[in-house]
Amino acid sequence: MNNVTVRTISGVAFILVMVACLVFNKYLFAGLMVFIMAVMLLEFYEITMGHSYTFSKILAILAGEFLFGVMFAASSYHMPMRFIALAMIPVFIVMINSLYVKDKEEYGKFSNIYTGLLYIAVPIALANLIAFDKAGNFSGNLLLCFFIIIWCSDVGAFTFGISFGKRFPKKLFPTVSPKKTWVGFIGGVISSVLAAFILYEIGLLKFPLMHSLILALIMSVAGVYGDLYESQWKRVYGVKDSGNIIPGHGGLLDRFDSTLMAMPFGAIYLGLFDLL
Repeated sequence: MNNVTVRTISGVAFILVMVACLVFNKYLFAGLMVFIMAVMLLEFYEITMGHSYTFSKILAILAGEFLFGVMFAASSYHMPMRFIALAMIPVFIVMINSLYVKDKEEYGKFSNIYTGLLYIAVPIALANLIAFDKAGNFSGNLLLCFFIIIWCSDVGAFTFGISFGKRFPKKLFPTVSPKKTWVGFIGGVISSVLAAFILYEIGLLKFPLMHSLILALIMSVAGVYGDLYESQWKRVYGVKDSGNIIPGHGGLLDRFDSTLMAMPFGAIYLGLFDLL
């Protein structure tokens, strides 16, 4: 099969799995998020730390998963929010473990462990606040809307960039991502806002129309920065793809780079207006 066919099949399969896990029940949602977090942290650590400090990387991934578990319990089972502080214990264990590492030659790489937790684990753990309402009821509809807005922004940016990039070639951020253009950025914003309007019209986005459109705008812009942020890491370390778990698409970090910044910004906006 050619690359386009492989990308299409794997992309459709990926989306179907995502939708199924977000729609059916909270345990499938939790399993999906735990898997995505673990793979993305592993990919990030492989990019920035290579094969060194394996045990410390495993401890960091477990710390991220523990944070998600605590947030899941607080959101789903009404565990008091003060217990979220327990998630700091594994992080401190990672710090203490670094003292016992005998090879200090590349000790500076340990900073990437904490960067990965802040960059990947925290946003994924915050997905619990989107997937559960204040009464602890699970509904993946809002989180699914978030992903649809992000996906439409990415597809719109790609489509506009390919269609009009030669006519309007001004680059968005050439030092980090030479292929991204301003016309692609504009196309992504238009596509995400249009997606939000459709989601509002069919009843999936239950916020007032103006909030729905502003939400899409904020998430689209934040998603671009998320994409650029991951691109900068890969450029610094000379890596093309974060992994190869999805045939034709690269790694999960390549697929969720926009989400890691768009989702928290969307949640913050809704939280500020008491809509979450």
